Amino acid sequence: MTSATITRKCLAVVFASGLFVLFLTVSPCIAGQPAMLVPGMNNEAIAPSLAWIAPFALLLLAIALFPLVPVAHHWWEKNWFKLATGLVLGGLVLLHYLGRNYGYHGANPGLSTVKAVLEHALLGDYLPFMVLISSLYVISGGLQLKGELRPLPWVNTSFLALGALLASLIGTTGASMVLIRPLLQTNRERRHVQHTVVFFIFLVSNIGGCLLPLGDPPLFLGYLAGVPFHWTLGLFGPWFFCIAILLTVYFLWDCIAHRRETPEAVASEIRHVSPLRLHGGINLAWLLGVVLAVALIHPARPLPGTDIYPVEFAREGILVLFLVLSILTTPRGLRKETEYSNAAIIEVGCLFLGIFLTMQIPIEILQARGSQLGLTAPAHFFWASGMLSSMLDNAPTYVVFLETAKSLPVRDGMQLVGLTQSSVRADLLAAVSLGAVFMGANTYIGNAPNLMVKLIAEQRRVKMPSFFGYMVYSFSILIPLFALVSILFLK
Repeated sequence: MTSATITRKCLAVVFASGLFVLFLTVSPCIAGQPAMLVPGMNNEAIAPSLAWIAPFALLLLAIALFPLVPVAHHWWEKNWFKLATGLVLGGLVLLHYLGRNYGYHGANPGLSTVKAVLEHALLGDYLPFMVLISSLYVISGGLQLKGELRPLPWVNTSFLALGALLASLIGTTGASMVLIRPLLQTNRERRHVQHTVVFFIFLVSNIGGCLLPLGDPPLFLGYLAGVPFHWTLGLFGPWFFCIAILLTVYFLWDCIAHRRETPEAVASEIRHVSPLRLHGGINLAWLLGVVLAVALIHPARPLPGTDIYPVEFAREGILVLFLVLSILTTPRGLRKETEYSNAAIIEVGCLFLGIFLTMQIPIEILQARGSQLGLTAPAHFFWASGMLSSMLDNAPTYVVFLETAKSLPVRDGMQLVGLTQSSVRADLLAAVSLGAVFMGANTYIGNAPNLMVKLIAEQRRVKMPSFFGYMVYSFSILIPLFALVSILFLK
């Protein structure tokens, strides 16, 4: 073992110890918490102290601040450090659950509680999440648009418009991974590219995916809960409104940016123009297979047209199969030509492992106290679900506010949407759906494709804004837009 390795491990231990001491300082109640539900259990819910949000908050602060701190930046670039940070903070959450009893009896009720939490967080949430986005990432990485268009504002705007349409058909992750590389390749001669990637995240990685349940994980969870498949098409109005305004703003912005390019860059644009051709087309079949598997296979529902229920993780097994088929059938050398790398998906996996572990308590508190938040109008649900989706994974946030919306009284004349075992007001369901999907664009961690697009852009030497720098973009552009959506569509 080299001295550098020993130093790294010692620093990791010191860092973990510092986080633990900090957590002990901010949490006045490290033990003795009352019992609380794990999703699916029928015990009476008593929420834990708000102090137990500290591990999740610390992880968000690490993601936001460490890249900006010169001393920490060197370590934060390493995936093992991100993983260690998440595991340490996640371990604090598990220590909390170890001292709590969900109705288990016997010698080790705390261990049974931890097991239930791990099953829910890792097997129920993290594993399906990572298998889905990994399959979309790898398969779409086998598609290549060879050739190069001139990076004029109307060409870039067309890329974004196409991505916004594809996002509802093949998901925000699939559309993002298919189009981000050719968009970056087209703009490789330009110096001013950062705004293009930011608007790509707005349009393709988030807002574009709200028209079908396959577009974004929150809507798919709603579909599994009984929301009719075609119901989300009714969100076309706010979808088109946001897409049209953002494309217009982007086009004007890019016109100004293109005029600032040097004459040498403009001349290079013209020299490198060549028609686009799609390579690795076999991956379109595997991508379609992923979409169909996600749409049709769920362990709690029979296969279409049969009384047969798929075994648990059958869907994930099929997705892995398509991933392997993509690797085997993609023409040799194609991924190398596209500068494909697994670094982005590995980094997302390391970060989101910690996020899924530490977010269990914030979600738990929302489940227990969501009905006490004073939410009554569609705009309330839009902003509450949206702002939380900016920091939490938007899928569980959607579920929490869907349950809250179902608990509100219904007056005569209100339109309802029938679910599997109940119903919900249509206006509240629309507000929750739009908030969860749209406002995932507010931060890099609001939706998994955001971070993946950022990392791919940085691999192509695009200087992306920091965590807070990105929020300057999103809050300046998106928040006024969402205020208009709230006024015009959520009365």
